[in-house]
Amino acid sequence: MIQNKKEYKEYYLQDLKQSGLLNRKWYNKIADRRFKFYKSLRYTEYYYNCKKGIIQNFIKKFLMIRHLRLCNKYNWTIPINVFGPGLAIVHVGTIVVSGKARIGKNCRIHVCTNIGNAPSHGEDGTPVIGDNVYIGPGAKIFGPITIGNNVAIGANAVVNKSFPDNCTIAGVPATKISDKTSNKYIED
Repeated sequence: MIQNKKEYKEYYLQDLKQSGLLNRKWYNKIADRRFKFYKSLRYTEYYYNCKKGIIQNFIKKFLMIRHLRLCNKYNWTIPINVFGPGLAIVHVGTIVVSGKARIGKNCRIHVCTNIGNAPSHGEDGTPVIGDNVYIGPGAKIFGPITIGNNVAIGANAVVNKSFPDNCTIAGVPATKISDKTSNKYIED
């Protein structure tokens, strides 16, 4: 979670770097919807986590409304304080993420992905996803599970159990298919 202005800038720059937007010309950045979304997401997180006071509460409400409007416009349900630095949304399309999920740094996520709650043994649970994780198009990740670091999740995988670090998983239900990691999809 962003705790100060320096972290806000670091998160935002890491998002741009992972998405390939950092070295683009300014007019290409403005045309890319991810540029506006990352700025809104990270600034709203910064303001919610760091600012206190009566006037700031009105500004928080305004920022949250703006963020939710962008989510609706781009068909992304991405709440604040879920992703670590380095979020990379690859394509435009439906992405749904639970506000209770926790996802580490450098996550590359594709369209038609769901990360959410699922009742398990009478309790709701949400995934905890490690660092440097690649999530392929159409992946469904749910339940009180843990996905390790450097994991690549294949297209249309249904992940409902935990997996360790450094592997590739795919299938319905997901199984470990390789010891290859996500390093070819994630920039350092």
